Order: sequence, then C-alpha cells, then structure tokens
Amino acid sequence: MKRLIFALLFVTAALVPPAARAQNGAEAGRYRRANEHRILREFLRLLSLPNVATDRENIRRNAAHISEMMSARGLRPRLLEAATAGVPPAVYGEWTVPGATRTLVFYAHYDGQPTDPARWTGTEPWRPAFRDAPFESGGKLVPAPAEGEPINPEWRLYARSSSDDKAGVMAILAAVDALRAAGVRPSVNLKFFFEGEEEAGSPHLVEILSRHRELLASDGWIICDGPVHQTGRKQVVFGVRGDTNVDVTVYGAKRPLHSGHYGNWSPNPAMLLARLLASMKDERGRVTIRGWYDDVEPLGEAERRAIAEAPAYDELLRRELGLARAEGGGKSLLELINEPSLNVNGMTSAETGPLSRNVTPTTATAALDLRLVRGNDYRRQVERLVAHIRGQGFHVLDREPTDAERLAHPLIARVTHRPGGYNAERTPMDSPLSKAVVAAVQSVSREPVVRLPTLGGSLPLSLIRETLGAPTITVPIANHDNNQHAENENIRLQNLWDGIEIMAALMTLKAGNW
Repeated sequence: MKRLIFALLFVTAALVPPAARAQNGAEAGRYRRANEHRILREFLRLLSLPNVATDRENIRRNAAHISEMMSARGLRPRLLEAATAGVPPAVYGEWTVPGATRTLVFYAHYDGQPTDPARWTGTEPWRPAFRDAPFESGGKLVPAPAEGEPINPEWRLYARSSSDDKAGVMAILAAVDALRAAGVRPSVNLKFFFEGEEEAGSPHLVEILSRHRELLASDGWIICDGPVHQTGRKQVVFGVRGDTNVDVTVYGAKRPLHSGHYGNWSPNPAMLLARLLASMKDERGRVTIRGWYDDVEPLGEAERRAIAEAPAYDELLRRELGLARAEGGGKSLLELINEPSLNVNGMTSAETGPLSRNVTPTTATAALDLRLVRGNDYRRQVERLVAHIRGQGFHVLDREPTDAERLAHPLIARVTHRPGGYNAERTPMDSPLSKAVVAAVQSVSREPVVRLPTLGGSLPLSLIRETLGAPTITVPIANHDNNQHAENENIRLQNLWDGIEIMAALMTLKAGNW
C-alpha cells in the first residue's frame, strides 16, 4: 500500500513542473508568513459587516467593500446585477494574462446564514474574536495579536462567515497578493465571482449568469467553499448535493386554548406535526416517502474507488460528536452523502423555557431541508413530499386555510416551497481539468489529497453548468469543526493559511489540454 501511495504521489506531482510547484507553495507561504497580521486585519474588517442576504443595506455594504478590496489589487471589479431589483449582486473581477489560452473562474460567496446573536457564547456574530482553542474544548478568548507578535496557527477566529464563506473570499484575494508580490503570473486567465445569495438558495443566480454570459465565459470554475476532510487532509471534491427547502405548517384551533379546559378535546398541532414528520423516516433514518430513491444515478467505478480509498473516520467522528449510534443501517458517512436525504432544520409551536405557557397552540411549523444527488430533480422531490403528506390524510394548501376549509378538513397542512433550489452536480473525476486541479492541490500538501465524488453540503453548481456549460470542481479549505450555519462559527487560522497557498497553486496550475 505504501508503495502504491508513493507511486500515486509521484505521478500526481509530475503533472506540475518543479518551478511552478515552488511558486505555488514556497512563494505563497513566504508571503503569508510575512503578512499574517495584515491579512488578519483585512479579514476582520470584512467579517465585521453583517451579511444576511435579506439584509439589503448591509449586503450591499459587503459588495462595495469587496469591490474596494479587489480594486486595490488591480482586479477591475464590477457588480453583476440580476434583472430583478433589490437582489444581492455578484462581485466580479479579473486578471488577464497575455498569451494564456485557458480561463478559470474562482468562486466564493460573501453572504452568510441568518443567526441569533443570543445563541453565541462569549462572542457575537459580526464582532470577530479569537480563541486559543475551540470553544467546545475549553478555548479561551484572547486579544487580537499585536503587530510583530507571533500568531498561533491553532487559534480560532469566531464570527459569522469566518469559514462559510468569507474565508474563501479572503484566501482567493490573499493568493492574488502572494503571486503579485513574488512576480509570478497565473498560468491561466483568472476571473473572480463572489455571490451574495448562496445561503438563500441562489434564487437569482441564473438571472445574473444569463445577463453576463459572455463576460463569464471560461473553461471551468474553482469553487472555494466547504470543509476539508475530517482528518485535516486537504481534499478535492468533484460534486455537490442539490438542495431545496420546504416549510410545512399544520393547524389546530383558530386561537390559543387553555390546555386544561380544552386539552384532550382540541387537536394539538404540535402532536399532529410530530406524527407527520415521524412518518417520513424509519428508525434507521431512511426516508419512507414513496419514490424518494428511485431516480438516484449510481456512482461510477472511479467514484466508488475514491470512497473506498478515503480515510475511515466515522468512529472517531461519532465519539467527537457524542453519538452512541449513527443512522444509515451500517453505511459509512461517505456512502450516505451520495444518497438523497430529508432533514428537519427546525420546528416551532408556541414557546418553551421561561415563556412556556399552558396552552394548546394554534399551529406548528417545520422547516425541511431536502438534499439531492445526481438523478434527483428538486421539483419532483417536493411533489413526492406533498403526495406523502396527502397520503397521511392532510388537505394540502399553499396558503392559509379559510374558515370553511377548517370546518371541512380535520387535517390541514400548508406546504410552502421556498424560492431557490437546484439539483446535484458532479464533474468526472478523471477529466483533464480534474487531474490538473488535484495535481495543483497535491503540490502544496505533504499527505495524499483526499478525492471525493460528492460534498455533503450543497452549492448551485448545476445552475452554473446548465447556464454556462462550464465544469465545476470544489476545493474546500475550512476546518471540519467550524460550526458553519450555526452559532459560534469559526475558522482555524492554519486552514486559512493553507487556503491561501492552495488558491495560489490553483492559479498557477498546469494549463494543459482541458
């Protein structure tokens, strides 16, 4: 096995000329070490801007700020607007190289998930703060490093989007700085595309891509988003799950009722919703909705081999997360993320804790997250969900029920399919571009790069391919325990440093026949 790994490393490294490897790794690393404080200062300013996609004023402030960052680097930024008014713009820039015959687009997104500041522990979402270790393992808050003070690469920087995905924006722009400082030209024309609505489901991305189709013409997109492998090894991922979100609300009485006077008589919507949700999955976690797995496109030989060769980490991860068991009937995590899923993101019905009252609530709502793999269509999955709800005896509406409908139907569910949504996407692992990307990442990694067919998370990559015809490859940089989408989101500083070197390597990858 050791001989095989050595041979694979040798072949992979041979795809990148020695001089390019030196430029990719050593030059970017030297620049980063000499400029860590400056990079962090710029990153802290970016993280201090609230960036929820629906916060129009602040999302525009983010776009303007990133434009200034790009302008300072000579990247000729401009805002790419959708046809629909009020949509967060994409921030575009470019670095053209005389004589270059290939073009790559580097993608990250600058918006972040909504969050409740009260749920953060000792920090706030848009007031970046450092800890000397992860909060969960007792990490303590420490002051920002002073100029000239050594920076511990194991420190964590806590802020909304510190990992998902302003880390991608910062790593890409710092890589540009590193190459310019070293006098190294990219091997391809570079275009930069920073989206402002990814966490909202990218509902207007096709509008932006279509309006600027010629400007965005390329040979491929490099996607900087997501976590590295749980072992900490760098990884290249060739696909992502699709995603769409649905809200389901069930109804009880028109007004809250005293639980003593009316309990056991007036139906409780929280109980109705709990039973409905329980009907959607079995005890192993497998979705029981009819047809849920029917369209799944089987993995090819290369994809199955990549999963088999990836480091086994399930047991260590289970212990890290405090899970006595995992779902999936014995399948590994990597196998299961190549299957469609249904997740309950949250539930609401009246109040809990200090605000809890003795009432029977009027409604109960669940936010559902539908993850898809190749072969699934997100609209068809929603239709299957609705059919299942009807099969459980519910009268399904897309609006509030009328009084007449309440009296006519004992079970009513309002199903709202949120804007956005897209299908899964995957680029062949053995394509020339795929090999060139793996070689570039391997050139700055001491250990073999993990190659996976599918990332567990979702990105709108199918929209890019369907609209522009370009392949996409994802190169994550964040630590796997970054708490993305949740409170206490963070980035391990070494992951940010590694990300800068990775992005510089990709900007100077071998521009072969792809």
